Amino acid sequence: MDGVLVHEQQAIPGAAEFLQRLADRERRFLVLTNNSIYTPRDLQARLARSSGINLPEESIWTSALATAQFLDDQKPHGTAYVIGEAGLTTALHEVGYVLTDTDPDYVVLGETRTYSFEAITRAIRLIGGGARFIATNPDSTGPSPEGPLPATGAVAAMITRATQRDPYYVGKPNPMMFRSALNRIEAHSETTAMVGDRMDTDIVAGIEAGLSTYLVLTGSTTRAEIDRYPFQPNHVIDSVADLIDVI
Repeated sequence: MDGVLVHEQQAIPGAAEFLQRLADRERRFLVLTNNSIYTPRDLQARLARSSGINLPEESIWTSALATAQFLDDQKPHGTAYVIGEAGLTTALHEVGYVLTDTDPDYVVLGETRTYSFEAITRAIRLIGGGARFIATNPDSTGPSPEGPLPATGAVAAMITRATQRDPYYVGKPNPMMFRSALNRIEAHSETTAMVGDRMDTDIVAGIEAGLSTYLVLTGSTTRAEIDRYPFQPNHVIDSVADLIDVI
């Protein structure tokens, strides 16, 4: 989403037309984000309000949804202690999980606007007591108008240091995020493409999931940085506007 369709809450030129072309041609697609704070409905409203992009909520796939799907596959109707916002708690409720701070099956860490020292301490003690450690994504920082903010990966590192237990990260660059998205729209990797702006998350996960990969230069990665990586995208394009006539 960020860097591909929007930049600093403004629509990237051609993004709305690209999405409309997908809809017109009846191409199945999902917009993926590692952000676990918001529900798809929240993100739909934020996109429409800030950037003028109209996107059905069912076309948005977040790391929170992928995490909930993963836990439902692993242990249906389990229990979890959650550090996160409505995007994560709602997703877990919808798959039948009970949220508790007493002997949970999992400790699930996501993004939140205000990380509580008390909540982190509780998570450390629960993991020490046997709860399995899951995190929505490994992103160490998130953006804000004032500069970077600590995000899920940074807080997970603190919990890991205290418990000696690494989390299982569900979101990008774990190809699990892409495979769950493919299952959601009943697509096959052989006939699916991934469009992203980050080599270290989008492209590597797309490659590992067996997708054709398109790197756009409207986000985090510059053309000069591409050759530094041991893996390469199938295609490098200036923006999604270049894909409109390809669909």
